[in-house]
Amino acid sequence: KTIEFTGALHATVVKQVCLKNPSSKTLMYNAVLVGRDADAFSLPKGNTVTIAPKRQTNINVEFTSRFLRPAEAVLLLISKTVGGIGGATMTFSLKSEVKHIEPADILKCKSPCYEL
Repeated sequence: KTIEFTGALHATVVKQVCLKNPSSKTLMYNAVLVGRDADAFSLPKGNTVTIAPKRQTNINVEFTSRFLRPAEAVLLLISKTVGGIGGATMTFSLKSEVKHIEPADILKCKSPCYEL
């Protein structure tokens, strides 16, 4: 699955990934961001995700654009064994696109067109 982050240059965009646990045992995952632009993405609530039995949880993924070019990374959710039970490893493709640029500041200057 691909998660797309679109916004302004230097803006922070937050997306949520919903994880469900249909089993009767607790599942734990270690979240890792890998790839060329992995440093532009972050997991503000930490890298460990615990999902209670028959429940679901959301993890937030933040992206802050620093360049105009699209950023790409992969979110890996690697299962930790809890009581002999482990979940499947999950991967999500993270892609960004800068849609517009907000000016950081506006300067007004006065100058003659030419001088003899």
